[in-house]
This record gives sequence, structure tokens and C-alpha cells, in this order.
Amino acid sequence: MTALVFIESAHPAGRIADPNTPQLSVLDQGVTRGDGIFETAHYRDGAVRKLDAHLARMRSSAASVEITIPTEEAFRTAVNTAVTEFLKEYDDAASVTLEAAVKIVVTRGAEGAEHGTAWVMVSPVSKSILEQRENGIDVMLLERGYDSTVADRAPWLLMGAKTLSYAVNMAALRHAHHHGADDVIFVASDGLVLEGPTSSVLIATEVDGVKKLTTPILETGILPGTTQGAIFAAAEKAGWELGYGPLEPHHLHEADAVWLVSSVRLLAPVNKIDGTEVSRNEELHRELQGLVDQIM
Repeated sequence: MTALVFIESAHPAGRIADPNTPQLSVLDQGVTRGDGIFETAHYRDGAVRKLDAHLARMRSSAASVEITIPTEEAFRTAVNTAVTEFLKEYDDAASVTLEAAVKIVVTRGAEGAEHGTAWVMVSPVSKSILEQRENGIDVMLLERGYDSTVADRAPWLLMGAKTLSYAVNMAALRHAHHHGADDVIFVASDGLVLEGPTSSVLIATEVDGVKKLTTPILETGILPGTTQGAIFAAAEKAGWELGYGPLEPHHLHEADAVWLVSSVRLLAPVNKIDGTEVSRNEELHRELQGLVDQIM
């Protein structure tokens, strides 16, 4: 069951709608041009996780694409309404272990419109996502087609903004699936590791008992990951060292563990890169998984 709530000034708590019936105008530029922004948060243990971080990143994306978005209060109210509507399909016992994806979307609307369309959608977490958390994933390295300095030279590419224009990301995932892999890690044309189509990259190393987490540098134009940020904060408190790239593919193969992390899939350990097995230090994975369970 999916719950859908539109954010509209005429409905302060949000307008509950049927996700299985037409709702959007065919003139909406979010549909015709992918002109809009979104966030996907995680509902777990009775709460929407990292909502503050997701709304902050949505404000940043909105500034990048120059789009007007609802107030933070309107977002929060609609999220609460959508989650409440979603939970109506489940009894109290099921709700305890229930996980869901909370997607917040804002489009530019029809050309010339004063404002766009905004909604919140809550859906169950898929079985495949849960399996990838447990079993890990095989990934391919794919060139993104840009060098790592393009974000500064070409701000119109909207690097680092979470936009609805996901056709390239989805094509990359289909390419990986056609070649027997589960996911992708993008690499810049100058060789630096970037991110996954829907995730951030983390690697762990342990030298002389010192554990270190490293992620690619944000200056490459990658999306600042809310999950990566939360994990870094928790790991630092737990005594891990932190690092921000630059990373190259050989760093992935030399690491003691590699993960793709995202808000709903959380921590997905990487088993193979381009068909070659990579290290998966189970002790490091268990410790990091424990931190994730505490904070998310």
C-alpha cells in the first residue's frame, strides 16, 4: 500500500489522494522535462529518520534549480499525514518492525505557473533492498562522462542537486543489471571515484588498530549524502578516523571494506567490483552496522 498526500495551501494538513488514479497535469514540467527536486527519507522504528537533513538538502537543491518550495512546516505536516495514512493498513504488531520509504517531491509546475506541485508518498521498503543490506552487492565502475572539476566550471549541470532528472542514473543501473551486477559506482573521466546512481561510497581501512572511514570529496560535484554524513558523525564519536578522498578505483580494491550507503537501503556491503572480489572485513562491517542501527 502506498499513501499519497499533496501539499496545498487549501489543505493545511495535506490532501490525501489515491496513488492509483491520475493526479498530475500533463503540462507539469516535472513530467515533461524532469524539472523538479526530491528527497527520499526512511521510516523505521516509528519515526522518519534524518528528516531535518533531508529538508535542508531539499532547500539547497531548490536554490540550485531556482524553484519555489513549500515551507518546512508544510513539508513536516504532509509527511506526518502521509505516514499516518500509510500505517492505517497495518496493525500495531506489524508497525513495530515496519520500514517505509518517504518520498518528498516538488516540481516546477506548468510553464508560467506561480508554483509547482508538491507531494509526499510513503511506500513499503522492497524485499530486494532488504536482501542487498543482508547479502551485499556486486557493482560495476562506469565513467560518468565528466571530469572531477566540472561542477565549478558548469554550475548549470546542477551537480550536487537532487533533481528529478534521473534517466541517466536509471540507464546506468539497467546497464549494470544487463551485465550481471547489482549497482554502479561512477568514476570521473580523470579517474576519481564519485558516487553511485542512488548512493554514496564509503570505504574502511584498519591499520595498527586504527579504523578509518573515507568517502569521495564533495568538490567533485557529488550529492552530499545525508546517510554518509550521519554515519561519519556516529563513527567519529565511536573513535573512527574520517577522511574525504580523493579516491581512485585502486583504493576500493585495497580497502578492508566497501559500502554503498543511502537513506533507505542504509548500509550495503560491496562483494565484487567489475567481477573481482573485494575485501569484506566482517568485524568492521558489524561495528559499522551497529552504529547504523543506533542512529537510523
